This record gives sequence, structure tokens and C-alpha cells, in this order.
Amino acid sequence: MEVATAAKAPSSRLARSLAAAAPCYKGVSVFFAAVVAGALVSACWMSVSARLQVTPITPAATPGIARNAATGPEAPAPGRPRSTGVGASTNQTPSAGAASSAPPPREVPDCPAYFRWIHEDLRPWRGTGVTRGAVEGARRFAPRLRVAVVAGRLYVARYGRRRCFQTRAAFTQWGILQLLRRYPGRVPDLDLMFDCEDLPVVGAGERHGAQPQPPPPPLFRYCGSEATLDIAFPDWSFWGWPELNIKPWEALQREINEANAVVNWTDRAPYAYWKGNPKVGAERLLLLRCNASGERDWNARVYAQDWGEEVRHGFRGSDLSKQCTHRYRIYIEGRGWSVSEKYILACESVALMVRPRFHDFFSRGLSPLRHYWPVRGDRGMCRSIKHAVDWGNAHADRAQEMAGNASRFIREELTMDRVYDYMFHLLTEYARLLRYRPAVPRGAAEVTVESMIRGRRGLERQFMVDTLAASASGDGPCRLKPAYSPEELQALRRARADAVRQVEAWEI
Repeated sequence: MEVATAAKAPSSRLARSLAAAAPCYKGVSVFFAAVVAGALVSACWMSVSARLQVTPITPAATPGIARNAATGPEAPAPGRPRSTGVGASTNQTPSAGAASSAPPPREVPDCPAYFRWIHEDLRPWRGTGVTRGAVEGARRFAPRLRVAVVAGRLYVARYGRRRCFQTRAAFTQWGILQLLRRYPGRVPDLDLMFDCEDLPVVGAGERHGAQPQPPPPPLFRYCGSEATLDIAFPDWSFWGWPELNIKPWEALQREINEANAVVNWTDRAPYAYWKGNPKVGAERLLLLRCNASGERDWNARVYAQDWGEEVRHGFRGSDLSKQCTHRYRIYIEGRGWSVSEKYILACESVALMVRPRFHDFFSRGLSPLRHYWPVRGDRGMCRSIKHAVDWGNAHADRAQEMAGNASRFIREELTMDRVYDYMFHLLTEYARLLRYRPAVPRGAAEVTVESMIRGRRGLERQFMVDTLAASASGDGPCRLKPAYSPEELQALRRARADAVRQVEAWEI
């Protein structure tokens, strides 16, 4: 309607001016006005018709990505798919003027150092690649999920009668789905097994021996260890843990940062703080003995968390953003690794890490005495905690530096941007190893945003809505650095062991 109304005014003015200027040519002017009006009406109709024709734009897997998923380790990395703006033509070359006015390409930053462990986690399959038989061989470890990406779509098959604990499976799938939304058309076709239990199970001993051994089955989970070959993947809590009222990481990290700005390190209680469920690990039961008593004060303030009580009282005593009130925070594993690690490190308190046995995807980027203080994990735990607190209170500047290093690591290197980038690079490197073309697994169902949100209520639905990812808008993931050399790995492990031995020597 706007186009038609605007078109009538110039046509009528043109007719009147012609009539006034040349009455003797009235017949000619009428004919000319009719031609002009007809042309304008025709243009208006074409404009309206064009607006009624909407061409859907859907992400599709490029041939390069499909070939990449079907070839071996030597296959090139998937290239950046061509993208055009709405209304742009892919058959036209931009003019020199348009090219000069375009903004310069954004420099792609290097990924954090811990991304380099992706190469180490996938090293067992570098020489042989990953066959369909190897993937299906992981069934003997009773994984709960089989995850496939085919042509940019997510498919999941569930295995076994037991379901993943609480909403672990749902928010893990949600995270992968958001990765596909963030980098549409760039995640290659893939096929993998995923387990949502705590403990890694694929023995590293399977790659040793005098006789050549087939590669172990690749199995993804939330943590790994030096003694196992499970592939560490970001855990579900980055998108929220509704059963415990733990918000998605981006929102919770912002609240923790705001709380840190309110209370300086020197104004915090000069003790080591821990609050959690002591019933999920023997070492946590030992930690309870380190609490202050009438006989001895080990400089620890330890509290058992009753989650059932928290649920009944609306989680009034479990707000993680309000627990950064002590100079020192204790991290101790449960049955396996603990999701509490990132919350503790973000607190700008000195993290006292009771000798960890497991690692998640980012913790191998942490260094003792730089990001945390190592604590014994045996019956000498209480004495070790007391020494750490005494040392920190006597060396406040160095203790604050350590706390600042840890919180800066979390604030800068564990953003959701980096979490998605880690997922992208891990899955892309894994897909390059596949020796077969992935297909939709038998019994799998497609997972979409609509299918995930449908029927969910309360915090489950709210957390999914809050973490719905948008496309990266042309900004690619960070640049993955090459693998560590054997010498670099040896130096890293030696430096870590030397720091732990140094602390143990100080405790004597």
C-alpha cells in the first residue's frame, strides 16, 4: 500500500504540468500519462509480489564436511562455508568500492593452552582411525547415549534400562544442540558413544603390551584420568542443574564476579571453607574430621550439605554466589570429579585442592602454586589444610596473587564462548578420525530445540530458554594450537610433581 500511494502523486502532477504547458497536445499528454501510470502500477505489483515470495534459508552440510566425516586422519579440516546476506547474490563479485568499505577481518585468537589436551585425548586413535566397530565396541562399557550429527542435525539413541541421573542427559544434549546453532553447517558429521556416569572406565593398559593391540573403543564422558582413556567433555551443569537450583554457568559466573567485588580477600574469614555432600566419597568423610572442635582447630570450616533439606526450604542455604566469604576454598572430589571445581576457582579465594585423581576438560590447564595450593589426600589432610591456611595468612600478597590467577583463568578462559569452542574442536578432531560415513543410528530420534523444550516446566524450561544460543555471526572459533611435543608433556608433568613435592617438604 505504501508503494502504490507514493506512486500516484508523481503521476498526477506530471499529467497536470503537461496539460498546462501544451493544451494543443492534450491527446499526446493523456497518452503519455497513461503510459507512466501503467509503468508505476506494474512496478508496484512486482514489488508486492517479491515481498510475498520468501525463500527459506536452512543450514546444510557442505560436501566438504560430508567427505571429511568419511575419510581418515589425513583429511583436511572442514572449511568455512560460504555465507551471504539476505538479498545478496552469490554470482556477483563485489565492486572495488564495496570491498574497500568492508570492515577488516577479525583476528582469530589462539585457544587457551588446555585445548591442546584434545590432541592427547585422541592420540590412541591417531594411527588407526576410528572404525564403526570401535565405536560400537564401547557398548561393553554400558554407555547411556549414542550421539550422531548428520547434515547438521542431532540424533540420539538411548541404551540400557537405567537413565542418566537427573537431567544430565537432557542438558548434555541441549549443549550439543546449542553448539550446532552457534556454528551452523560447520560441525562435521560424527558418531560417538557417551556415558553420563562419574567414573572413567576405559583402561589405558589396553594400549600397552608386546603384541599389537586394536585401539580401545572411544568413549566420551565428563571426566578422565591418567589411568584411563575416556575422552573428557564439558558437563551438563554449564547449561544449568535445575534439581539443585544451580543456574547456567554464564549467569552464575556473573553473580560470583559481582559478589567478589563486594568483599576483598583481606576482609574475608581467614579459614578454609567447604560445603557439600560428604556421603559420595571416602575422602569427604575424612574431611569432616578436619572441622574445628574443642580439641583442635585445623583452620577449616566444613559443612555437610543436605540437599533434601535445601529442596524443602527453597535452597536458602546453597546459593553458590554467596559462598565466596572465606579466604580459602576447599575442592575435594566425590565419587569422581566434581562440578564444584569451577565455582570454587571463580571465588577469588585460594583454592585448596585435595589431591585430585580425575580431570575434566579444562583442569589440566591449572598449575599448582600458580592457580591452587595442593593438599594431601590421605590421613594427613587436616594437617595439610592447616599449613596451607597458616602459610597464606602469613604471605597475604602471594596468597592473593594465587587466588587472582585462578579467578582470572576462569573469567577469561572458561567463558561459554570457550566452552563451545572446546566442544567444536574436540568433535571436529574426532570426526577426522572416523573411517566410515556416519549415519543415523538405529533407534535414534532427532533432537531439536522444539522437542527438547516441549513439555518441560519450571527451571528445566527456564534454563533451556536462558541458554538458547545464537549463531556466532561469522566469528569463528578460536585457533587450536598443535599438540604438545613429548618433551613439553614431560616438562609439564615434572613441573607439577615438583610443586607438589615442594609443598609436602614445607609441611614437614
